[in-house]
Amino acid sequence: MITDKINREERKDLSIACLALALAFTLVFIRGGWDTWTDLVFIFIISVITVGAAFILHEMAHKFTAMKFGYYAAFRKDNGMLLMGVALAALVGVVFAAPGATVIYGQPGRDMSKKENGIISAAGPVVNLCLGVLFFAILVAGFAVQTLPVIIIGTMGLSVNGMIAFFNMLPISVLDGKKVLAWNPVIFAVLIVLSLGMVLFATNYGGVMDTVISAIFGW
Repeated sequence: MITDKINREERKDLSIACLALALAFTLVFIRGGWDTWTDLVFIFIISVITVGAAFILHEMAHKFTAMKFGYYAAFRKDNGMLLMGVALAALVGVVFAAPGATVIYGQPGRDMSKKENGIISAAGPVVNLCLGVLFFAILVAGFAVQTLPVIIIGTMGLSVNGMIAFFNMLPISVLDGKKVLAWNPVIFAVLIVLSLGMVLFATNYGGVMDTVISAIFGW
């Protein structure tokens, strides 16, 4: 089974990182205030669901793509990045979506090629783009049946996946974008443009976030 390839320590790190990232997104989504603690808990629960799908599947895409090339890979949280991510979300409303990374362990006498590194790095954002299509369908369905909880799940899922994909596609430091760019500039351009497009669409779709939250909570 696939889950057998995720050891106990990795599951723990993924869970902690996911909860921290969900808290960071919650702080951004409720920025400006909330009426009751129930509202806050509701947004946090939806954040856990949407961030859980976006973040965990992103990291697992890296892991299993690397394993397909014959490498060992495991996610490891970074406590400093976790704290910084939550702090930035609380203070300035920006999500620093890097609470850790999937560490790939090389093999003696074998260097990872640019192509392998690029494909492994692209796998995460590609998964987020695919999830964006799914959450867009959920959003459309929510508007079709006029069901606000479904609308907010679709909206937050689209926004979270767009932000995680775009942030990771930035061609800086150890982020995915730098490795994808070094491998194939055309694929890099396609992925970062699609990621940015998803972020902008989620932000501007009928004034999605403000309209939906206002309709649900009356803010």
